[in-house]
Amino acid sequence: MMFKHWPPLNVLRGFEAAARLGSFHQAAQELHLTQSAISQQIRSLEEMLGQPLFYRQGRSVALTDAGRDLLATTQDVLLQLAVGIQRLEQYRKPNQLVLNTTTALARHWLLPRLGAFHRQHPGIDLWLFTSDEVPNMVEQTIDIALRSDLDAQAECRHQPLLADRLLPVASPSVLAQPAQDRTTLHGERELDWHHWTLKGGEDLQLRTQGLNFSDPGLLQDAASAGLGVALVSELLSHPARQQGLLLPLSQHRVPGPSWSMLVHQESESSPQCRAFCHWLAQQFAEASLARDEEATL
Repeated sequence: MMFKHWPPLNVLRGFEAAARLGSFHQAAQELHLTQSAISQQIRSLEEMLGQPLFYRQGRSVALTDAGRDLLATTQDVLLQLAVGIQRLEQYRKPNQLVLNTTTALARHWLLPRLGAFHRQHPGIDLWLFTSDEVPNMVEQTIDIALRSDLDAQAECRHQPLLADRLLPVASPSVLAQPAQDRTTLHGERELDWHHWTLKGGEDLQLRTQGLNFSDPGLLQDAASAGLGVALVSELLSHPARQQGLLLPLSQHRVPGPSWSMLVHQESESSPQCRAFCHWLAQQFAEASLARDEEATL
């Protein structure tokens, strides 16, 4: 049955209390109402449903079968509503900062650094929101976007951070194999091997067939796991190369993605946003310096 008018929430609360306690009087005390108010709520609910929910015997009441059925449903609904309302607290934390980025950047570059940021700024409640698509900063509640696919947006400041480069890498176990036996790992867009060739990369004698990945992070993970040779971001692969998990097949580099951030103008003046933007700029400056030092070795 579909109702044109659903029972008001206060009526359902009154029914739940009376059914749970087995007493209109006790329900009235719990909800700070009069007993007559509870009785009226129950009568209006029974009239709406077209059937009795309680057996009334003097001052005592007992649930009918329909009443027991409705009690289970009502308690589930009220519990779900209470949990949902409590969950909304996460959206109004005074020191919250919402950062959007890609899964690859978050996993391979940002997460290893977040511990240091949190130790410096323990009062900032950072919410890391990853997505494949570029967010709409006007329509979504996002303070900062950090990505390689960002253009200027209304009501935001756009700040370039680093022009990345790409290099071919593989695990030590793959490099120990004859070149003709190595599996080729293919990415999308600039991580496709056609980009390497078009930008002047040398011929690495790679096979055309292999494994294909749409996610740059998974592509790098696959290379680290010894599945084959991949074209990867110099920035994101730096930790893996430092640890010896990935080794370069060439000293040559080709242009890669340009990392930048968008900062919403309503968030920019907040202390937590200023602190994170300053820290982020420092991290990219250090990454650029480390890259230059590595190139001279």
